[in-house]
Amino acid sequence: MQKKLTALLGLWLAMGAVNAQDTVRYTGKTLVNVDYHHGQLSAAIGVHSYQTLRANRTDPGGDSAITWTYNHAPMLAYWNGKFYLNYLSNPVGEHIPPGQTLLQTSDDGRNWTKPVAIFPPYKIPDGTKKDGHPGVAKDLYAVMHQRMGFYVSKSGRLLTLGYFGIVLDAKDDPNDGQGIGRVVREIKKDGTYGPIYFIRHNASWKQPSDYPMYTESTDKGFVEACEELLSNRLVIQQWVEEADRNDPLISLKGEYKALSYYHLPDGRVVGLWKNALTSISKNEGKTWLYNPKRAPGFVNSNAKIWGQRTSDGKYATVYNPSEFRWPLAVSVSDDGLNYKNLLLVNGEITSMRYGGNYKSYGPQYVRGISEGDGTPPDGNLWVTYSMNKEDIWVSKIPVPVRDKTEKHASDRFAQMPDGKELAEWNVYSPLQAQAAIGKGVNGKVLIMKDSDHFDYSRVERVIPATKKLVAEFSVTAGQNNTGLLDIEFLDAKGMPGIRLSFDSAGVFRLKAGYRNKTLLNYRKGQRYDIKVQANTETRLYTVVVNGKQIGTGVLFAPLESVSRIAFRTGNTRRFPDADTPTDQMYDLPNAGMKDPEAVFEIDYLITKPF
Repeated sequence: MQKKLTALLGLWLAMGAVNAQDTVRYTGKTLVNVDYHHGQLSAAIGVHSYQTLRANRTDPGGDSAITWTYNHAPMLAYWNGKFYLNYLSNPVGEHIPPGQTLLQTSDDGRNWTKPVAIFPPYKIPDGTKKDGHPGVAKDLYAVMHQRMGFYVSKSGRLLTLGYFGIVLDAKDDPNDGQGIGRVVREIKKDGTYGPIYFIRHNASWKQPSDYPMYTESTDKGFVEACEELLSNRLVIQQWVEEADRNDPLISLKGEYKALSYYHLPDGRVVGLWKNALTSISKNEGKTWLYNPKRAPGFVNSNAKIWGQRTSDGKYATVYNPSEFRWPLAVSVSDDGLNYKNLLLVNGEITSMRYGGNYKSYGPQYVRGISEGDGTPPDGNLWVTYSMNKEDIWVSKIPVPVRDKTEKHASDRFAQMPDGKELAEWNVYSPLQAQAAIGKGVNGKVLIMKDSDHFDYSRVERVIPATKKLVAEFSVTAGQNNTGLLDIEFLDAKGMPGIRLSFDSAGVFRLKAGYRNKTLLNYRKGQRYDIKVQANTETRLYTVVVNGKQIGTGVLFAPLESVSRIAFRTGNTRRFPDADTPTDQMYDLPNAGMKDPEAVFEIDYLITKPF
């Protein structure tokens, strides 16, 4: 009897262990500190982040693709050798009409085309009403709201989609199932676009429509691609918020927002929703094993979470691991269920230049490339997101994802293979403050340019944690009367202890506690070879320039060791913080202004212990 009970207990425990693994969970110990935009997270090595759109209400061209300052919810695909990115846009704030959906493309993920409207503003007939709302449409346009941007059919056709929602006032909901419907059009290989069609109307929409149904297309292949999409219950589960509340095409009904999903090797599908809700399906999304519940250990608020299988056979989730929409982080899992770490993707928050309804600070609403929507040939993990619901960004996260290196920097850019120079560097590159390899005064160098009044470029090199470090690098400034270049020595959590600066007054200085200490007056166009020898145990360091020791310093903050060296063309920023009011309804002064361009060239970075 005892043996039988023991056997039953063992079976019960084994079944419990299996069931305990039958959900996504975070088993790591790292948590973010939201007092810092980077959350004090270790960096995922080699992440390159590029701004694709920078909104400017005073753009002289007057194009709404640039001058509309609410830009959000980007989606990504890779097809026919190009990246495709679409996002929704309003003139000022969220859910404030008119709305449109725009498209950008890129050959390399770094350089993007100017946005074009693929779903332009849609006029709502005067007199339109919604059940349960007292408002009546008058001179009103629809707003866009969609959780799905692309679909590649089995025949290889690329469809892009959008959703026209109705908001009768600033607090009305465009995804309440009482909108107009979902539109679709084909993107052709020659870069042209097919006509706009509706693929599905809301049942409440009784008015004539500006676009025909897809079934009226004379292109048989396009119709087949649309019907293929409509039959894919897993893919169209993304439509649940905008769809009719009883739409028979939607398998899982309820407040489950912004689905992303991936397949496990055994064929099961892992689903992830806002607030880190999760469930599993064994039949391609037709049914789910349980109503989505919060993934144990995950920290996430009402922001999107992205999950996918990576090219190395592992899995990654990318999301904001806090109750705020910063930082943007990546976590890796070996089996698609147990996520073990948390690393920084983007820890920057630029100034929100333009206020607006429901505009949140930070890099947010992240999306990658859905299964079936293409695979970039570089094998890396690509994601897109908005910054402050204002500008659009992409990040390339190298696979395998890692945060440690065993080798010190030995980066002489002129001697490195083209295209590989920054493989070990993290890059943050806005459109008006770009960081890239280029031809400088001394040949092939890292060039950091900055004319952005509100943002900066930043590059960073992760090195082995070192208590006694020698770092050698060169800087050539293209001016000495504007701009700023900070060089910082940081620990693994991104906390600096040494800061050297080329400032806008022609002074090369170091930070000495509260004060700055002048080292020399620098000249434009002259190369400065700089050597820093630092000891984190004594907290002392020396600075040698062009072979001459010109200064000594004390770490302005204690570091256990140096793990990162960063170059940044702007001051440290700490706004917003956890106590900043969420809704910024004001514009910054001179929000469209541009600074005189400052240029800094870096020839090399060499590090070693001593």
